[in-house]
Amino acid sequence: MSNTTLEKLQARFNPDAAKGMHEIFQFHFSDAGSHYLVIDDGSLDVHEGEHDDPSVSLSMSTDTLKGIMSGEINGMTAFMTGKLKATGNVMLATKLTSLFPN
Repeated sequence: MSNTTLEKLQARFNPDAAKGMHEIFQFHFSDAGSHYLVIDDGSLDVHEGEHDDPSVSLSMSTDTLKGIMSGEINGMTAFMTGKLKATGNVMLATKLTSLFPN
């Protein structure tokens, strides 16, 4: 994942939506390696690599993530068609668009 994509996510982060949340989103990108987001009661940290115990793990391409975040791709459709694979607390994935609104 390019730094610009990470920077865009950080710029769009909505701390109010993350109040009281203590979750780790692990991303495995088919075209850009692994990164994880640590959301801790309204704060966001982005790290490269793998976390030992993520709340949810999401596997996809960076293009799929961009599409979901922009609203061009429906996350549920991506999941159903195999563009997005998720393990762990899959319902957390549905919160990504409220955590990172357009």
